[in-house]
Amino acid sequence: MNNGLMAAVVQMTSQQDVADNIRRASRMVEAAAERGARLVVLPENFAFIKSLKEKLPLAEPLDPDAPGPIVAAMQALVRRLGIHLLIGGTPILGPDPGRFYNTAILLDPDGAFVATYRKIHLFDINIPPDTVFTESDWIAPGQDLVTARVLGLTLGLSICYDLRFPELYRGLVDRGATALAVPAAFTLHTGKDHWLPLLRARAIENVCFVLAADQGGWHLPTRASYGKSCIIDPWGAVLAQAPEGEGIAVAELDLAAQQRIRREMPCLEHRRV
Repeated sequence: MNNGLMAAVVQMTSQQDVADNIRRASRMVEAAAERGARLVVLPENFAFIKSLKEKLPLAEPLDPDAPGPIVAAMQALVRRLGIHLLIGGTPILGPDPGRFYNTAILLDPDGAFVATYRKIHLFDINIPPDTVFTESDWIAPGQDLVTARVLGLTLGLSICYDLRFPELYRGLVDRGATALAVPAAFTLHTGKDHWLPLLRARAIENVCFVLAADQGGWHLPTRASYGKSCIIDPWGAVLAQAPEGEGIAVAELDLAAQQRIRREMPCLEHRRV
């Protein structure tokens, strides 16, 4: 019996043209499906990168039966390809008219919503001379940890800056997570030193697969993302990594090997704090 699952992460250099970003994302998801991927993860902000203020008018309702154009395009894509797709992060309307939720949506092959996650940790930083983000001005924080059973995995959902908060991932593992999704738009400044070490740590300490779909390259003259989208196994080994710029990384997740590692290295059972 085959205990593996083919999964893929998509790396984009999203720009300001929503329709063009959706076309490029769709082509890469199609390429991943052609290589056998049944679960594909898109990065944060896949449909649009510019200022948070300019994202607010793009916020869509969280309604699988009456979606906005971004979500509807992805629903049509999964129905055509017959795959599960995690929309890594898109603006979704909330009760506050001045702020949206940065929301990851897991779609099944029928286009139905399997799970939705609102980004909990917001990126409010000021690193001289010019790295300034205040997501909380325009984004409302989520509150709930979210896992979803899909294709033999229990997938724990997170977005970008969440990666720096290991307690979130412990909470996901407590809810049964065997794989962790980390769609992101990690800055070049922080990513070059922190992206891969943090991802590998989350994989090792939680004995989980990590599916990390990052933005990569220059979006604007003053904004770049780090890239290095990758799939990591529960031992911390990088199974596949996207090339520079736009592309995909595809790998088989050996679920039987994960069960063996958890038996041989039962650190999750040894927790005392």
